[in-house]
Amino acid sequence: MGQISPGPQIERGDFFAIVQTVLEETGWPAERLELEITESFLLRNAEQAMAVVQKLSELGVKVAIDDFGTGYSSLSYLKYLRVNKLKIDQSFVRGLPGDRDDAAITRAVISLGHNLGFSVIAEGVESDAQREFLKQEGCDQAQGYFYSRPLPAAEFENFLRARSAAVT
Repeated sequence: MGQISPGPQIERGDFFAIVQTVLEETGWPAERLELEITESFLLRNAEQAMAVVQKLSELGVKVAIDDFGTGYSSLSYLKYLRVNKLKIDQSFVRGLPGDRDDAAITRAVISLGHNLGFSVIAEGVESDAQREFLKQEGCDQAQGYFYSRPLPAAEFENFLRARSAAVT
């Protein structure tokens, strides 16, 4: 699934048309594209971002709120946004499982996300203890160095093949 962060492009006003054109020209299925919009961008540009997220959702594009919990958020906008996923910021994951405050915030975000119908992903997982905590709390996905460092495309393909073989 491809992921990009479109905040500055949304501000220009033609972002939805560009996404729609690229999907049509490439034949890439809209449901295979996931765009990440930071919480701070959403708060600065709520009306415009909500309109674009609505149109992208209608097109079938998935939208995630990145860095959730790091802005001075108003939770009321969550019920109006047509997003699919909340991403727990690594600043909360870093202290898991030992930091009581990080654990409480992480649990709350997972519960909030699930109760609103969102998938929840944790960023910055670097240890088995963090992974296990998130798994026990019901976090849907995780990403971070625990799984892999960033890889060039050719190496990523080999990485996936090796992981597939290990699972089967």
